[in-house]
Amino acid sequence: MTDEPLSPGMGTAAEPGGGDLPGDDAGPALAAEESRRSLERAFEKAEFAPFGEKPRQGGHSNIDLLLDVPLPITVELGRTDMTIRDILDLGPGSVVELNRVAGEPVDILVNGKLVARGEVVVIDENFGVRVVDIVTPAERLGGAKG
Repeated sequence: MTDEPLSPGMGTAAEPGGGDLPGDDAGPALAAEESRRSLERAFEKAEFAPFGEKPRQGGHSNIDLLLDVPLPITVELGRTDMTIRDILDLGPGSVVELNRVAGEPVDILVNGKLVARGEVVVIDENFGVRVVDIVTPAERLGGAKG
């Protein structure tokens, strides 16, 4: 005889209750106990770091993993609402009035969320934006647009 399991949930042939002997009343109880033990071996307890401890990942913080992820940045000069008729009437030379006063800071949005305000600058015939104000976390979470 061998000491290998006969089938899942059963003992070995060398153990009592391991075979299918007629009149063996302990067989079902031993099979249930063996199933429970095999399940305990299959699942290990999860271990979590205590709160307040920083995870150790080769000296890198979690933010380091995201630093090279590209995000869309939008600079918004202003907004307006127009009817479809007015939009269809637009052509070269048309002027669209925005909800901002000239010289007012423009909104800088990252992934659609307001993160800063700035002023438009021209450098070598290219437009740019100089950041003049960073939005507070409360404003950012509240979705407030100045």
